[in-house]
Amino acid sequence: MSEQTPIVEARIPASMRPQIEDRLTLAAQARVAERLRAGDATLWGEPGTPEIADRVGWLTIAERMLGELDAIEAFAAQVRDDGYEDVVLLGMGGSSLAPEVLRRSFCRRAERPRLHVLDSTDAATIRAVQRAVELKRTLFIVSSKSGGTIEPLSLFAHFYGQLAGEGASFIAITDPGSGLAELAERRAFRRTFLGDPDIGGRYSALSPFGVVPGALMGVDVRALLEGAASAWRTDISIVPDAGSPAGPSEHTAAVWLGAALSALAGCGRDKLTFLIAESLPGLGLWLEQLVAESTGKHGRGILPVAEEPVGEPDSYGEDRVFAYLPDLVAPDPALAARALELADAGHPLITMPTRGPSDLGRVFLLWELAVAVAGWGLEINPFDQPNVQQAKDATKHVLADYEASHELPAVHDADEAALRSLLLDARPPDYVAIMAYAQPSLEFDQAAAELRTAVRAATRATTTFGYGPRFLHSTGQFHKGGPRTGRFLQLLHDGSSDVKIPDAPYTFTTLKNAQAIGDLNTLRELGLPAERVRLQGEDPVSALRALTARIKEPR
Repeated sequence: MSEQTPIVEARIPASMRPQIEDRLTLAAQARVAERLRAGDATLWGEPGTPEIADRVGWLTIAERMLGELDAIEAFAAQVRDDGYEDVVLLGMGGSSLAPEVLRRSFCRRAERPRLHVLDSTDAATIRAVQRAVELKRTLFIVSSKSGGTIEPLSLFAHFYGQLAGEGASFIAITDPGSGLAELAERRAFRRTFLGDPDIGGRYSALSPFGVVPGALMGVDVRALLEGAASAWRTDISIVPDAGSPAGPSEHTAAVWLGAALSALAGCGRDKLTFLIAESLPGLGLWLEQLVAESTGKHGRGILPVAEEPVGEPDSYGEDRVFAYLPDLVAPDPALAARALELADAGHPLITMPTRGPSDLGRVFLLWELAVAVAGWGLEINPFDQPNVQQAKDATKHVLADYEASHELPAVHDADEAALRSLLLDARPPDYVAIMAYAQPSLEFDQAAAELRTAVRAATRATTTFGYGPRFLHSTGQFHKGGPRTGRFLQLLHDGSSDVKIPDAPYTFTTLKNAQAIGDLNTLRELGLPAERVRLQGEDPVSALRALTARIKEPR
């Protein structure tokens, strides 16, 4: 990124500028920039508040990781020399989303193994990954900060059994003293990489949780880590009115961005909709977790909207703010034109230019800083995630009942009236969350995008989409802890064959269904409108398209 290119350029309607300026005045009075740089945990709570003082290690992790990089790169070179063709990461949420961004954004280097990210309990997905690799020439990464997350541990049990207990085919990335660290030692894993316990999962992209998988697939992680330092730059341009020249701001880019997002949320513009260059696939999913899990609590928050089909300006409600991340190296004139159309129509537009995948280190840290500041502006702790644990506890309860009765509780599908009411009675500031417990695929993504477009066309309401159980570790926090404006459609599809979990009294399909039931029950217990539809047949894509066709029919 050129030193002449601003980190942030903002086009804000005049009616919203006073609220942003007021928030920035408070930020200056509170010395937010200086205290953030110093890692002052009292920005977010009183001294001793749980999950604050011990959650600011991410501020300096990029510099510290540079000192560990030689050993990590030497290990990656050894894996290459040992003839491994594939690396499969078994993780969830903060342990998997940054590697997924790297996997999708960087081309595979011919002499390095392919990286696969498995963050699903769907049996068909597990079988598909297993078919795609040769087990004996595959290195498995079991990645979990807490070391006790049910999904990666269940996936480990499956693949460990498939490899007849060959511990040298596994490495662990986890925090010191975790159950996974003990498991890795007991099972003679090839290597264990320890994270910083003072970093939460969604802030761990530049820690071993992102760096080790990136190094294994041949990404220049040194450049990413060194590039992170420029996230602290101060240059930002504000476009005061249409046609006016951009002017500088006295605030650091991250502080301005975080303060502005929190102020805009206070104005009712709490749907942060990402327009991201095609060269950065998967970045929206990482941003989605960072924003939703950090800000969606105590009835407040900023809803991140990732991978929603781009619409005409008048198809959006007045609850939107758009974050546009173009790639200056690979420009997209059509997306750039649409972004300006949205601003001209009166929507707030915040542009953060990038230089594509090589700029991800800076992008990661800039957004981590901004979201932490947004937490300050919203007066919440951006580092805890109380409702994620609520979802885990709900799953445990369903599984415990299953072990006692050998049956999952019955859940009735929504009838036609309930389904249409849920989706078509939405109006801004409502949002419709579509949650699919199904095999992830490009075809299913496209079918979900068609449903999202149909709902938005009929209602102008915001839509989100996520695969379960992945979304439980990201937007699931916002669903339950954020503003009570959500409407929830759960889609469930089971294939015809299952996968056993060694030494567990349930299979992966049972686990997936328990997670879906637990989440649906939790939403309903909170008084939120939530319905379920089971997609019938072997082809979930066709079943979803049929549902969309029904929704489009006149009432």
